[in-house]
Amino acid sequence: MLPKDFIDNLYNKHINTDLFPPTSSVTRLITKVLLILFPEQTKLHYTSKEELGNAFVKIETELAVLLSSMQKHLNEEAKLLAKKYVQNLPDVYYKLTTDIEAILDGDPAAKSEFEVVRAYPGFYAIAFYRLAHELYELNIPFLPRILTEFAHSKTGIDIHPAASIDTHFYIDHGTGLVIGETAKIGKNVKLYQGITLGALSVSKDQASQKRHPTIEDRVVIYSGATILGGNTIIGHDSIIGGNVWLTASVAPHSKVYHQPQVKISE
Repeated sequence: MLPKDFIDNLYNKHINTDLFPPTSSVTRLITKVLLILFPEQTKLHYTSKEELGNAFVKIETELAVLLSSMQKHLNEEAKLLAKKYVQNLPDVYYKLTTDIEAILDGDPAAKSEFEVVRAYPGFYAIAFYRLAHELYELNIPFLPRILTEFAHSKTGIDIHPAASIDTHFYIDHGTGLVIGETAKIGKNVKLYQGITLGALSVSKDQASQKRHPTIEDRVVIYSGATILGGNTIIGHDSIIGGNVWLTASVAPHSKVYHQPQVKISE
């Protein structure tokens, strides 16, 4: 027989925990959106404009139903939020096409848009981030983080949905990449694997402050670099080498390198 206090405590959680949509329902719906926007991912291709338009109507309806289960946590009515979200999808699609363009332009191994959409984990993580970020911008709680953590589990790329990321964003490889909540990234930025755009150690009461760095336009950051702090700005057109550790700002057009001492014994 299990201890009575254990059962009592667990029972209280069961009756007092809010009924949020399960993770599977949230990720399944946003995956549907991704498949509509990029048919390269699926064998389901719509054969008429009317059918395609109806698919978005269905997405709006399903999202409204999903949000209605958490209405008391929302600032607006669920149906209105679902409508606004779907109306914002053309802008999300445009940004994602610029991300594909950045990958095609920047990676000699990328042969086609089809390959990028189907096979690049960087694009997959960016796509889920951008779709989650729109929910975040509508002040919808919990769901954005669920979505980016789902993509994190699939790709090893951890992007907080609140981060601000402009167009033509390129993640090369990407495993181990971390982008924090208040990070701000400009246009035409290229990031490799193992990079951390993180926060310096701060107390909990500073959670609402900018804690993560700003990366300006046309910056390239190579693998293993760690850039920390809300006041840290990497100036435009800079190159940050691999394994660099930065907690201070860098002027535009800078080149920052880490030079380890390598010794080979025979």
